[in-house]
Amino acid sequence: MYTLAIYLYLLCVKVAALFHKKARLMVNGHRNTWRLLRSMPKGEYYWFHAASLGEFEQGRPLMERLRRQHPEARILLTFFSPSGYEVRKNYDGADVVCYLPFDTPFNARRFVRMVQPKMVFLIKYEFWRNYIACLHHRGVPVYSVSSIFRPDQVFFRWYGRKYARCLRRVTHFFVQNEASRTLLARLGITDVTIVGDTRFDRVIDIREAARPLPLVERFAGTYRVLVAGSSWAPCEDLIIPYFNTHPNLKLVLAPHVVSADHLAEIERKLERPGVRYSEATPKSVAEADCLIIDCYGLLSSIYRYATVAYVGGGFGVGIHNVPEAAVYGCPVLIGPNNRKFREAQDLLAAGGCIEVTDAATFAAAMDRFLGDRQALAEAGEAAGRYIHSNAGAADAIYAEIGL
Repeated sequence: MYTLAIYLYLLCVKVAALFHKKARLMVNGHRNTWRLLRSMPKGEYYWFHAASLGEFEQGRPLMERLRRQHPEARILLTFFSPSGYEVRKNYDGADVVCYLPFDTPFNARRFVRMVQPKMVFLIKYEFWRNYIACLHHRGVPVYSVSSIFRPDQVFFRWYGRKYARCLRRVTHFFVQNEASRTLLARLGITDVTIVGDTRFDRVIDIREAARPLPLVERFAGTYRVLVAGSSWAPCEDLIIPYFNTHPNLKLVLAPHVVSADHLAEIERKLERPGVRYSEATPKSVAEADCLIIDCYGLLSSIYRYATVAYVGGGFGVGIHNVPEAAVYGCPVLIGPNNRKFREAQDLLAAGGCIEVTDAATFAAAMDRFLGDRQALAEAGEAAGRYIHSNAGAADAIYAEIGL
């Protein structure tokens, strides 16, 4: 049934590719994978697989530690989603970057035979049954990194027990919390170590390497600044009206979707001067009250200028990277769809984060932080303290595996 479902999914993607750009990127990318593998240098590879961009960031600290300690090692990085591959296809920390072909028995055997992996690292939720079976048959160690499990996942349902067998073929699990270890124990899996989330190591690395952004610094000046990262339209419907009526607040808005239509929609909602980053000059940013980030790759450095940060996605797909903002020691606001995100739940409990559900709760949170310096400082300190107290997962994994 599992393999049949994969074939049906593959068929659906090919049909969708006729109409949708994202599906078309995936289909074309999969075709290119086989050409790329045939031309790549032969030899054993350390293979890292991430579903998308967020999982890539969790695997990145391990890849970069491996590169520093063993510069001779060959690294293969694969993605499932175009939203990960298209952004990181030129990542220079890996020797080869490509899509992972769909998990059919034929693809799995062919891929593993061509790559000849020395070790495999599956990031967070990635458990492809045919690939894992093929790797197990060949005796290749498979490690699950930053994995987290919940009782409602298919592995722990009566109808998912057959699928759960693939978990027993994973060499070792490096999980985020005790609940995950307990759930795996229910399946008889005990090769488990609690190390936390490598994302904390990544955001600390980002902070230490954050590049100066003179235009953003000139824009911020001595003002209080709300940095809204990875925002969607429902987020902007809360943020922009508040910003319009608070002249002492500046706004840096980095939308998740950077398209001509979305940027124009944002500009229509603004009642105060705004400028796009790609068009900004020292003079125009000094005169603007809103800076719209219409490119990728800057947000992790921009959070350093935040008095308060807002991390988007909580009114739809699920919140984006909360630690990326919290590492700078500023309070973070998020929407209500955050229950499946451990770091968000922990930050809420620690007082470094506040959930907003509508315009009224957003305004109340902003008024509190802008009007009470002590509340602002305490929340920011709680956010930064939480991030630093949870660092070290990448080093623990690295040491355990003995790389």
